[in-house]
Amino acid sequence: MNETLKVLETRRSCRKFKPDMVEKEKLDAILKAGTFAPSGMGRQSAIIIAVTDKEVRDQLAKENAAIMGVDMDPFYGAPVILIVLANKDSVTYQYDGSLVMGNLLNAAESLGVNGIWIHRAKEEFESDFGKDILAKLGIEGNYEGIGHCALGYAADEIPAPVARKENYVYYI
Repeated sequence: MNETLKVLETRRSCRKFKPDMVEKEKLDAILKAGTFAPSGMGRQSAIIIAVTDKEVRDQLAKENAAIMGVDMDPFYGAPVILIVLANKDSVTYQYDGSLVMGNLLNAAESLGVNGIWIHRAKEEFESDFGKDILAKLGIEGNYEGIGHCALGYAADEIPAPVARKENYVYYI
C-alpha cells in the first residue's frame, strides 16, 4: 500500500504521552507540512504557534482545562502543543485552519510522532490570556483559535482503527 494512504488509514489520536520531547528535526518537518496545507484562494490565512516551553505549555493546559471546566491536563501530557489560528478576514479561515491541523497530525504520524486535536483554542484566544500571547509574539490581526495539535510519543499502545461506518460514501 502507498505510504501516504497507510498513514491516513492508521493514524489515531493519542491520549497518553511520554514526557519525551519531539526532536527538533521532526518538529520542523511537521510544522513545514502544516504550512503546505491547502487554503482558500491560496491566501494562507492560518498561522501556527509552536509551544515547546514546559512552563508556557502548562499555563496553556491550565487555561484550556478551566474553559472545559475540569481539573486535568487536556493535552494528556503531550510535551509539544501546536496552536493553529486563522485570520477571520478570510471567508475560508475555519476550513484553512482545519486543513493545517490535518496536515500537522498526518505529518506527525508519518514521522512516528503521535498526536491529538484538542479544541477550545477559540475561547483561549478570545480571552486576555490568549491575546497576551499574541501580543508578546507581535502577532496582529483578526485571528481565531482553530485548535491545538498536541504532539509527543505514546505512553500506551494506540488502538487499532475501528471499522468505517456503512454508507460513508455515495456515488452518483
